[in-house]
Amino acid sequence: MIYHVRHRSILRYGAPVRVARFNVRLRPMAWAGQWTADYALSVDPAPLSIEARPGAWPVHVERLVIDQPLRQLTIESRFRAGVAGGAPILPQADDPSIAMVARAALADRDISASAPAQFLYASPRAPMLDAIGSWAGDMLAPDRPIVAAAWELAQRIKADFAYDPSATDAGTPVADAFAARHGVCQDFAHVMVVALRLVGLPAAYVSGYLRTYPPPGMPRLVGADAMHAWVMLWCGPTRGWIGFDPTNGVITGEDHLFIAMGRDYADVAPMDGLFVGGSGQSISVAVDVVPEDETAKEEVA
Repeated sequence: MIYHVRHRSILRYGAPVRVARFNVRLRPMAWAGQWTADYALSVDPAPLSIEARPGAWPVHVERLVIDQPLRQLTIESRFRAGVAGGAPILPQADDPSIAMVARAALADRDISASAPAQFLYASPRAPMLDAIGSWAGDMLAPDRPIVAAAWELAQRIKADFAYDPSATDAGTPVADAFAARHGVCQDFAHVMVVALRLVGLPAAYVSGYLRTYPPPGMPRLVGADAMHAWVMLWCGPTRGWIGFDPTNGVITGEDHLFIAMGRDYADVAPMDGLFVGGSGQSISVAVDVVPEDETAKEEVA
């Protein structure tokens, strides 16, 4: 499946701000089973500089330096991406157990950005919480096959937690979202990451996009899509990294577009930074994830 992606963010400030520095993480990283092309980033007003920086994890960072006062900033990224199809990833009879993968992760000597060792331990937004471990313990017993157990955990999160965009925000601690049993994809991914790390498994937080489908007979709404979050779990040296989407209770497939992977949301946030000023701000985001065949139909029409 080939997609055209457009992501536009508009930041508005109550009074002019100056000396602004922003980190943008919208350029897709290379990942197995996915390719990207024609990436372009546009910023209005034009920044003094845009500097690409390597991330500590699989994430592209573009540093924007803005030296003029502004009341509004528009950042837009565009790219094409292809996701390999084929048979979906499913549990297999010979999948390693959770205990086997945990031992293999500790024995692995790789220290690259996507190495299992990078994602074994607590991180600022994903602390080790005993309450999550107790809740998930029956699903993550040491002798359970890892892919089947992780899939069950994703389905359990979907069943037990209510999706409520008004209940949390980007700064809500995972402990609060877990206790209330509601939130959004960011919260559910953090819960799953914590549960997996508590049993010694390398689990990463992923930011990306999810293809959405309009109701039958209805047109796709422009700008109505959004960024999505899910979990990558290292399932041993043979199976490697496999994606699990706890918001939808599925193993990821060709509807999921990988952008970046980190320890938690803070490592892969689409944008953060600082500026001089303090009169309040707001942000509006519009995202389109359009299959290429639909783009071609629109151009013909």
